[in-house]
Amino acid sequence: MKNLKSIALAVIVAVSTLSASAQTTKKVDVSKSKVLWLAKKVGGQHNGDIALKEGALILKGSKIVGGNFVVDMKTINTTDLEGEWKGKLDGHLKADDFFGVEANPTATLVFKTIGVKAKNTYAVTADLTIKGKTAPVTFDLVANKGVANAKLMVDRTKYDIKYGSKNFGALADKAIDDEFELKVNLKY
Repeated sequence: MKNLKSIALAVIVAVSTLSASAQTTKKVDVSKSKVLWLAKKVGGQHNGDIALKEGALILKGSKIVGGNFVVDMKTINTTDLEGEWKGKLDGHLKADDFFGVEANPTATLVFKTIGVKAKNTYAVTADLTIKGKTAPVTFDLVANKGVANAKLMVDRTKYDIKYGSKNFGALADKAIDDEFELKVNLKY
């Protein structure tokens, strides 16, 4: 009888340990999530949005331990311009000078390492792939109650997007900053 109790207790401990360590995948609600971009240049800036095609956060208990996302590059949209100028900039961003969306319709972000910085705040290193080129990016992710926010600074030249870069021949008064900002708000 004593052996039976020991075996039952061992099974309960094993099952509860497996349950506590199990990972769950939470799909991101792409219809309620937002990806906003901001690009600066000498004498100004432009901003807009881009649609998240799909994404998921991987949790172990309540802690985020992974994630992966796909962005629909064909949805690049400028929000600070209207009419002809908006059409021109949107077209140029989709062209080969920038994101080449015909040949590269998506960009991906895959979490590689995650460390806890504070309650609900994570330090993330991820692989970002744009135009078929992959480079690491680091950022903080703040997540709580089904909402996660992050701000990423992306060096576009790492993805062979060199148009207007002062480091690749653009005149100083026509230069576009190499880094652009992404603000991400995820609902999961």
